[in-house]
Amino acid sequence: MKPTKSYAHLLTGLDGFNQTIEGQWGLRKIVVQQTETHSEGGSKLPKPITQVTALAVIQNPWIGHGTDCELINSPQRIAARLAKLLSERILAVTGGAGAIQAFGKGAIIGESGELEHGAAIIHTPYFASNLRSVFEGDAVISFADTRGPAGEILVVPLCEKRTGVVRDYYQTVRVSIPDAPRPEEIVLVAAASTGQRPFPRVGDRTTDRLIDTSLMNGATE
Repeated sequence: MKPTKSYAHLLTGLDGFNQTIEGQWGLRKIVVQQTETHSEGGSKLPKPITQVTALAVIQNPWIGHGTDCELINSPQRIAARLAKLLSERILAVTGGAGAIQAFGKGAIIGESGELEHGAAIIHTPYFASNLRSVFEGDAVISFADTRGPAGEILVVPLCEKRTGVVRDYYQTVRVSIPDAPRPEEIVLVAAASTGQRPFPRVGDRTTDRLIDTSLMNGATE
């Protein structure tokens, strides 16, 4: 499955109005979380795998406006700006897009908001396509979202950035911020990994054997 065309050109000139946009949308903090895995199952990895997440905490501007509130046009500028801010943090850790092999995105919506409020940002081309372009990927970005109080945990799936369907790259990252989101905030998440799962060995669609229906344990009855 291939995404729509790149929107990388939208990043041009974003630095010129960053303070205005960040002020308007109440950007409270950016949090970067990093995990380096050096061994798994008692065996040392040939090369450490780094998973990085960058999270932005912003005010939810749609609180109290009802489910008929317009959500298509208003997030465009902040979505593009957030994609830039978060991707820059991740690239600073990985050393560049070439090191990134898998990516994901997500949102945690404060308890006074709708799930759709997070979707209004992370599912726009201004956010997702910019992340994809900066990370030099082609696949649709896997995602997760939830609503909850400050400290809520979100498990974000990551997929291989070129095709999205390489099984060895299926992995997750867990993110949370102790004091976010507040009820009227949204936490936006960008995530990346520099490698596969540790010691992947379950094969993929090209190596799976034909299904033996006698082993389906009643599923075909």
